[in-house]
Amino acid sequence: RYGPVFRTSIVGHPIIVSTDPELNSLVFKQGADSWFKPWYTDSFSEIIGSESLMFHEGFLHKYIRGLVRERFGPDSLKSLLVDLEGRTRSHLGSWSVLPSVDLKEAVSVMLHGFAVEKLYSFSDPEMIRGHKQSYDAFLRGLISFPLNIPGTAYWKCLQGRKWAVKTIKKLMEERTESPRMGERDYLDFVMEEIDSSESPLTEKMATDLLFLLPFAAFESTSSTIVSAFHYLTAHPAALAELTREHEGILKRREESGSGGISWREYKSMTFTHMVTNETLRLTNIVPGIFRKVMKDVEVKGYLIPAGWTVMVYPTAAHLNPSVYDDPLSFNPWRWEGQKVNSGSENFMAFGGGSRFCSGAEFVKLCMAIFFHHLVTKYRWDVVKGGEPVRYPGLIYKDGFNVNIFEKHQHQK
Repeated sequence: RYGPVFRTSIVGHPIIVSTDPELNSLVFKQGADSWFKPWYTDSFSEIIGSESLMFHEGFLHKYIRGLVRERFGPDSLKSLLVDLEGRTRSHLGSWSVLPSVDLKEAVSVMLHGFAVEKLYSFSDPEMIRGHKQSYDAFLRGLISFPLNIPGTAYWKCLQGRKWAVKTIKKLMEERTESPRMGERDYLDFVMEEIDSSESPLTEKMATDLLFLLPFAAFESTSSTIVSAFHYLTAHPAALAELTREHEGILKRREESGSGGISWREYKSMTFTHMVTNETLRLTNIVPGIFRKVMKDVEVKGYLIPAGWTVMVYPTAAHLNPSVYDDPLSFNPWRWEGQKVNSGSENFMAFGGGSRFCSGAEFVKLCMAIFFHHLVTKYRWDVVKGGEPVRYPGLIYKDGFNVNIFEKHQHQK
């Protein structure tokens, strides 16, 4: 009854759940004649924004992906590396003088602050704090029952979005009235696109894009970093190998007299990238990927009716014992000699096809910088919590409080 492809119902919608690599690969092929189109509930569309990147196809989807890569693609990340490293060093240093920190919240705050600085040039602490709180409310109600009554999680989620969008629109109005002089940020770039006669970007599309990007930048990235921290703490051999890699990089840099992390060094962090992939494989940040069936499709003897929805379930692929030996174990060495920078039918942490996550490189870069400074300069102890639950992203119900201290210091 429940083989690799089976049917069920989710919130009243007929769903085909697929754990089959061949069907998953077919679903991710997003050409103009694709049988499968992105699908989300009406309430999710209202929360995310109906003109968000997630809802567009074809030319518009490709165009907006290009806008995202303008800030989070490899070429842009090279220019952001120094600032990202500086922020990481500063936050780790500030955490090391505290009795303990809630790691998930601390990393989220760090990455959110970096994102809104580079996107909007936010600098006022109160503004940044209020902006982060609006996204916290947004996350808590992201997959809640769509009951728009004051006090419900869904209502709070919509209020969080409303506050964030209001802030974005106010910023856009201010930039229109008084264009900034000097260094341009991402908001300047987007507004130039809106004004360009050759651009299809509308104000609504821009607003939804500017709303989604900070959330995408800090939430999934912080979950990945904290999950890796959790696994490495529980697996000393992997932590020791990661430390050896980064101490070797640090030693060579000191001998050459160079400064911070270079892009070449980042790309050379082989074991770090293996840790990232293994963390993503086990963590499964995205629990399901939905596609609407546009016409009857027959695959491997299965007839999938038009109008139904297919849910690709990455967890099944990532924990498949015929592909991954001892799949529940954290084993970064399983990625040795394999391509660790792309997706496949057996590894879908960043989606696949034309909808492969535009921010994948950003996640990997944040991981590399964070652990480079963590393992070469600090030690830590878990004070409390650390067991994740999904709601809908990863949260730590009892927190994840850690005591971080410099290597030459005694435990606080």
